[in-house]
Amino acid sequence: MNQLLAHIGNLDILKLPKVAFLSSRQISSEAVLKCMDWATEQRDKGICVISGFHSPLEKDVLHFLLKGNQPVILVLGRSIYKQIPEELQKPLAEERLLIVSPVAQTIQRHSIQSILVRNKYIMDTANEIVFGSLDKNGSLYPLYNKALLEGKKVWKIS
Repeated sequence: MNQLLAHIGNLDILKLPKVAFLSSRQISSEAVLKCMDWATEQRDKGICVISGFHSPLEKDVLHFLLKGNQPVILVLGRSIYKQIPEELQKPLAEERLLIVSPVAQTIQRHSIQSILVRNKYIMDTANEIVFGSLDKNGSLYPLYNKALLEGKKVWKIS
């Protein structure tokens, strides 16, 4: 597993079974609806979801998850927030959110390299991986194939 360089929140959440959610930026409206249904199901079942919640769809999934009570792990591809976004304050106070950063804390903005480190951390940490959408020409597709080769439990929503 990659080294965790910084965190805010409840580290005990890392001990739970975790489902990773990753999605390409290109996605059909039909796939978006399926992903929202998936997110609602995870929320209702209390499943811990880990993601960078960076792409537009991943951000939408985070909004759905934060309306529940289940634990969530947000993995940043940059340094930890200096000021916690308002949407994340209540889940942090309730100890059901963990924000982690596996990259050097001098990195202030996401880069291709820091996103690769972030995604590797997510995939290494998760017990299962769900891809909301995959673009065969996108950066997630090689990760999808690698996870399959490693024998991870991998699912595609669309």
